[in-house]
Amino acid sequence: DGQKILTKLLPDMLSIVRGFELLMVLRAHSGPITTVRFSNDGCKIVSASHDNTVQIWDVKSGKQLQIFRGHTRPVVAARFSPDGRTVVSYSKDGTIRLWDVNTGTEVKKFARDSNTLNIEFSHDGKYIVSSFQYGKIQLRDLHSGIIIKQLLEYSTKVFNTQFSTDGKMLVSSSSDKRMNLWNIESCERLKQFKGHSDLVKRATFSPDSKFIVSCSGDRTIRIWNIETGTECKILEGHSRPVNDVKYFPDGQTIVSCSNDNTIRLWNVEFGKMVQRLKGSFSSVTCVDISKNGNTIVSGSQDCKIRIWG
Repeated sequence: DGQKILTKLLPDMLSIVRGFELLMVLRAHSGPITTVRFSNDGCKIVSASHDNTVQIWDVKSGKQLQIFRGHTRPVVAARFSPDGRTVVSYSKDGTIRLWDVNTGTEVKKFARDSNTLNIEFSHDGKYIVSSFQYGKIQLRDLHSGIIIKQLLEYSTKVFNTQFSTDGKMLVSSSSDKRMNLWNIESCERLKQFKGHSDLVKRATFSPDSKFIVSCSGDRTIRIWNIETGTECKILEGHSRPVNDVKYFPDGQTIVSCSNDNTIRLWNVEFGKMVQRLKGSFSSVTCVDISKNGNTIVSGSQDCKIRIWG
């Protein structure tokens, strides 16, 4: 009976997401893309690359609006602040830099070390969280640069972190095949999620922060129930390591990208792939979704950014 229901509903599932097609290809970076992120209003994209630059793009026209130059080594990550006025970037040159989006100028520079793997803004824009190769997670005051909290994962590499919607929790993914859930106020580890058979590249909250979705070098995507700490679903289909994964704003669909050169969309309820986007002839390294769920942006090893709608 369950299979009959699934078969009956699959056309409706497909209709929800079908229609995504390649709208434009942005060519300006001269190195592989490491980051693509929408601004909260969905009007701009920030990208970072191995070419040492951070760039801002207009989504509708595909026009390049700004190039931030200053990093002297590949840029690992770049994020818009919640108000869209500032971009934070981190590079293998060991610096975290803040940039004014409108003027294109560097506002501030924090000199750290070259072991940072990821950075994220808090939802209120007051803090940035950094994760490190040697197991540290640090919460830093944006304006003073002072470290106000530190979480320890010991010797493992921490590939990414993300704040829950209410800002009270943090999820981290790591090279020890696990994810950790943290209480930010107490710095206490609340739960640990185990199941992947290879390093966990990304872990992100669902929009209601009741679930976590993760992707791994083991080629799978997994959904976890935060309350019970259990694995709900395993999404299988990618033929090579999965590099990035995100929930759509409605929480009903997941988008992922992989070294198999594809972007895939998945129905959360049934754990089934509902669409595959293929426009790159090289690994797709990063992906993001606009806040209204209508546009997808991806970055690839071929140095190109693709916009899908």
